[in-house]
Amino acid sequence: MTATDDRLIVALDVPNALEGLALAEKLGDAVGFYKIGLGMLTGGGLALANELKQEHGKRIFLDMKLFDIGATVEAAVRGLAQYDLDFLTVHGDPHVVRAARNGVGGKDMKILAVTILTSLDRGDLDAALIKPGNVTDLVLERAALAFEAGADGVIASPQEAALIRSLPQAEGRLIVTPGVRPAGADKGDQKRIATPAQAVADGADHIVVGRPIWQAADPRQAALAILDELRGA
Repeated sequence: MTATDDRLIVALDVPNALEGLALAEKLGDAVGFYKIGLGMLTGGGLALANELKQEHGKRIFLDMKLFDIGATVEAAVRGLAQYDLDFLTVHGDPHVVRAARNGVGGKDMKILAVTILTSLDRGDLDAALIKPGNVTDLVLERAALAFEAGADGVIASPQEAALIRSLPQAEGRLIVTPGVRPAGADKGDQKRIATPAQAVADGADHIVVGRPIWQAADPRQAALAILDELRGA
């Protein structure tokens, strides 16, 4: 089977590039899009991103969730853009998004803004002194501000995808949803989750799935099952 459905992004949340490459080889042509996160950065993550992109023709989502002063974010994004990556995450604060857009320059790398991490709930936001309010309402506010600042898309939980899609600012923008779990899968550290079919039905352009695939006895079959579910959504 040759993958033509890049709505599925597989998170290579494994310790190092060697394990990430081994997993990608198991998945073969079933998967065409991979996420490489901060946890693998010191384990050869950038080298793996480059190898999967240049030698295997895969699309790459670098999930760095950058946050700093504008000049630093702009410089970091300018450097990462040289790797010809597809997606890069930054925090959704408007000054961060604007700086990231400046750093992209003429490259075709999409900047995705993080609204509120899918592992957080209202209690976590209270502990972090985030302003009062319903989590969903805060996600919508942050998504609208990020779009206005120039984000190509947002990262948000499946539970907020439909509401974000309805925002006027969301027209033509991407919604990428982590926190996606096939029916019966363990929630792990995610608190706001949905099944793959539900996430897409609610407006997600891409879903990110990690552990349910790489912890499976047969990762390739697990990925194919999710793709079948997406096609039936």
